[in-house]
Amino acid sequence: MFTDGDNKTRLNRAMRRNLSRRAKRFASDESGVIAIFVLFLFVIMLAVGGIGIDVMRYERDRAKLQYTMDRAVLAAADLDQSLEPEAVVREYLEKADLLQFLTSVTVSEGLGYRNVKATAESEFPTQFMHMTGVDTLSAPAASTAEESIGGVEISLVLDVSGSMNSNSRLTNLKVAARDFVDQMADNTEDGKLSISIVPYATQVSVTDNMMDEFNVTGENAHSNCINFPSNDFSSTLLNPTAARPRTLHFDTFTSSGSSRSDGRPYGDLVIFPVCESDSRREIMPLQKDRDTLKNFITALTARGNTSIDVGMKWGTALLDYSMNGVVTNLITDGDIPNDFALRPHRYSDGETLKVIVLMTDGQNTSQYYLRDQYRQGNSNIWWNSQEEKYSVYRPSTDRYYWPHENSWEDHPYGNGTTTEWECTGTLYYGNCYYGSWVQETVEEPGSAERLAYPQLWEQTSLQFNLSKHYYPWMNDSQARDEWYYGVRSYVGSSTKDNRTKDICDAAKAENVIVYTIGFEAPSNGLAVLKNCASSDSHFYDVDGLEISDAFASIASSIRKLRLTQ
Repeated sequence: MFTDGDNKTRLNRAMRRNLSRRAKRFASDESGVIAIFVLFLFVIMLAVGGIGIDVMRYERDRAKLQYTMDRAVLAAADLDQSLEPEAVVREYLEKADLLQFLTSVTVSEGLGYRNVKATAESEFPTQFMHMTGVDTLSAPAASTAEESIGGVEISLVLDVSGSMNSNSRLTNLKVAARDFVDQMADNTEDGKLSISIVPYATQVSVTDNMMDEFNVTGENAHSNCINFPSNDFSSTLLNPTAARPRTLHFDTFTSSGSSRSDGRPYGDLVIFPVCESDSRREIMPLQKDRDTLKNFITALTARGNTSIDVGMKWGTALLDYSMNGVVTNLITDGDIPNDFALRPHRYSDGETLKVIVLMTDGQNTSQYYLRDQYRQGNSNIWWNSQEEKYSVYRPSTDRYYWPHENSWEDHPYGNGTTTEWECTGTLYYGNCYYGSWVQETVEEPGSAERLAYPQLWEQTSLQFNLSKHYYPWMNDSQARDEWYYGVRSYVGSSTKDNRTKDICDAAKAENVIVYTIGFEAPSNGLAVLKNCASSDSHFYDVDGLEISDAFASIASSIRKLRLTQ
């Protein structure tokens, strides 16, 4: 029989064995280890994710601060900005509720430039990283912006064809162009801005000194224009030593017969030459003085056809380094300021901005030139300067036609004798009193000289030569074919459109910035200009007073606004 003590002993032993078995099972059970590891991973993921969230929130706020700073300094550096630069920066940050983070604003400015630098720093409180001991993150921001006009070379290529006299276009152009000069001069350091003005119509004229720099054939004493071959339009170069034909001084426009219908003597120059010898219509190369430029613009006159291609060629050439030798010699002549001895700069010069502003109210029209056989040598026309009488030689009959007598003679008028009626009495109002009329042989007054073709065309329009010298005795159609269409030829509008495209492409390939303005121009002219511009945003289609807005917009665009940090 068991006693109570024995029973308790057995019970204790059973409990110890049960506890031992459970302890062994717990010790051998791995599920607890996995739970702990999972819990550990969760804590790590939570920490990393939390740090990522902090970083993303930090980057968001930092980017917002930097973006606002960039915009603020750009606006403050704008030379057109009338407010104080620091006030502009503060206003931008205040509107973004970031003003409390601004630490400094530094402004440096002078004629033609403004530099604005601003710094800021914000403290970003962390939400998760503080568990690692990082309570805040610092978000610094710094921006510097500068607007400046460095070296700038500009060619203003302006249409002065006859249509510019319509609808006050020339008047409006002058106002806009003068304001453009002022706007550029007001914001550019002296010596860094050069502006060339290229007035163009049927042709482009240059000064006597400038023409002397080129190797031209077909000399004359009046016209200073060059007939460019098509290959000249595929390059910005203008080699002064290359031989090119000079435009002769001739008038193909006057259709009323005599080129002196205004009553001037026959010996004067033709009224409307293709290439005009008029200082108001000649290129003004590389000037900086605003009054000189503005006075030149004020004096512009309009007449003639439209040659956008020729105007653009000259405008581009005045930006090309190939013209440096010409510029150097013109400085010696006193035509260009000494500041520009190194201009035009090379295209590789990163400090110089090259700009063309091309304006027209029309489209390319015919450009006339004289055929080679009528550019030199003796003509069949003789001229008596004293009596201002022509004689026309006809080789097939070896006779001379006298237009003033409508007769044929064996010599030019002034180089022989003629018969005249003389009154032996008193001549009174065409009547002979107290005598009679008798016929006498007398020496013709003056003397006749054979005109070379350049001499003939400079004082005799093609139409006058045709109507007075050949129509009276030749078949009209034959006379016209031989002495009008046979004397001159022309470059047509489609060829000139292609030439314009070529020279525009050549300029843009050299990173010349090309702005174009269509001023009440027809659709074909607008298409040529739009294709020529550096981009659609560089092309302006304007009417009336809008031309001033176009020039003002271009002047603002030329100023180089850039973010430097």
